[in-house]
Amino acid sequence: MHDSKVRSRLKAQLTKFCTELCGGLSKPLGKFVAEMLFGIQSSQDVKLSNIGRTLGEAIPLIRTEKRLSRNLKHAELEAELTTKLVEMASARIQQDTVLALDLSDIRKEYAQKMEHLATVWDGSSGETHPGYWLVDVTGAEVHGSEIVPVCQKLFSTKAKEFRSENAEILAVVDQANHHLEGRGIWTMDRGCDRKKLLEPLLDKHLRFVIRSTGERTVRDRRGRLRSVAEVALGCRLRHQACVVRIDKGQEKTYQLHYGAEPIHLVGRPEPLWLVVIAGFGEQPIVLVTNLKLRARDSESLWWAARIYWTRWKIEETFRFVKQSYNLEDIRVMKYQRLKNLVVLVTAAAYFAASYLGQQMKLRILAEKLLVISQRFFGIPPFRFYALADGIRRLLSGSAFRPPQESPPDAQLELALIWSA
Repeated sequence: MHDSKVRSRLKAQLTKFCTELCGGLSKPLGKFVAEMLFGIQSSQDVKLSNIGRTLGEAIPLIRTEKRLSRNLKHAELEAELTTKLVEMASARIQQDTVLALDLSDIRKEYAQKMEHLATVWDGSSGETHPGYWLVDVTGAEVHGSEIVPVCQKLFSTKAKEFRSENAEILAVVDQANHHLEGRGIWTMDRGCDRKKLLEPLLDKHLRFVIRSTGERTVRDRRGRLRSVAEVALGCRLRHQACVVRIDKGQEKTYQLHYGAEPIHLVGRPEPLWLVVIAGFGEQPIVLVTNLKLRARDSESLWWAARIYWTRWKIEETFRFVKQSYNLEDIRVMKYQRLKNLVVLVTAAAYFAASYLGQQMKLRILAEKLLVISQRFFGIPPFRFYALADGIRRLLSGSAFRPPQESPPDAQLELALIWSA
């Protein structure tokens, strides 16, 4: 298939996606969203000047920028697009799909006039930086390779409507669960080991696997008050496993020992488990979960461990969204525009990683994109970057002129080279 035909098919699919995504918006805003998604994909950037250049309008670029900025201020964009994206993504979330919730940030080291610019904390370096917080939810199967961006929200601790970080996280959980109806297993890192998150998750009857800091006081099997670290230290690691993990392109083999201990949160009746896995480092990984496990059943404990490790696979998508679309170079000044642009980037990521990659009859298209991207595929996570690069290379060769007709087969099937 020639590049021109592939490009035409790709633009048709982008048009179809925008039509589904913008069903609740006015026609002018729907057209604006289509332009923005075309521009973000074809420039792999979030700067309005670069997006404007890809549109190829026969007017001065500054006028295109001003028009895009003017449309970007509408508050209904965030609400409508986020709701629709969650609805679309929910169809791909099964009962045991891992839902990784990540709290990350966008750093703006040299910004001074961006509205509600706050301070964010880098846990790896122990430093603070100017910027904004991001709550991201992404789905993935334990035994699969498909990644589904569900939703992403930017917030600032300086905004008037800000109540607390916990409230922001729970609002995202509630919005996603409204469409998921209890499907999925929520997985979070140590930063979310908080009573004000654990108890609401239990109240909502949501299943979760959360890595513990070890500091929480719990009741052990005998009803004694002890820290999680103390209970984990006394856990019998009766099961063994050997795993191979790809880290920075290198395979590394780990000999693991694991086990589990029943616990209760103080003041709560729900039975929980501590799953303890030793062998990845000096300190064991300790997980708190309300999944139904059995301490002597190695398979059920291994399943809980793999649910958490699926989060490591999903972390590549967090980086994919930031790096492929240059998200940290976001430069709009107003808070609502910042939030809307993050939602549009999430929509672009969903199109590239899930919507496009799930169409069976787009196999030829996907193969062509992977060839065009000129990437090496020895390491599976590169497929996301490669696909984004392939889309950019195709779309950058044309101006924004959506096809007049949808593809001949509107119900395109779902499969890519890597889902085989």
